[in-house]
Amino acid sequence: MKTKKSTRRLPEFQSGQIWQMGMDRVLIGLVGKTLVHYKHFRNANKRPPTLFTAKEELGRVLSTNKAILVQE
Repeated sequence: MKTKKSTRRLPEFQSGQIWQMGMDRVLIGLVGKTLVHYKHFRNANKRPPTLFTAKEELGRVLSTNKAILVQE
C-alpha cells in the first residue's frame, strides 16, 4: 500500500521575502520566470554569496525544512 506524502503549498516567491528555517534564513532577491536569486544566511555568516536556483527546487528545500515566511 502506498502512502501519499503531504506537501505544503508555499506562497509565490516575491522580492524581499525572508524565510526562516530553524536557525537559518533565506532572503529572496530577484524572482524571474524560472529562477530565483537568494541569499542563505547561516548562523554568523555576515555576507553570504548570492545564489540562484529553480523556483521548484527552492520551494522543495523550504517545504522539506518546514520554513516559515517571516517578512513579505
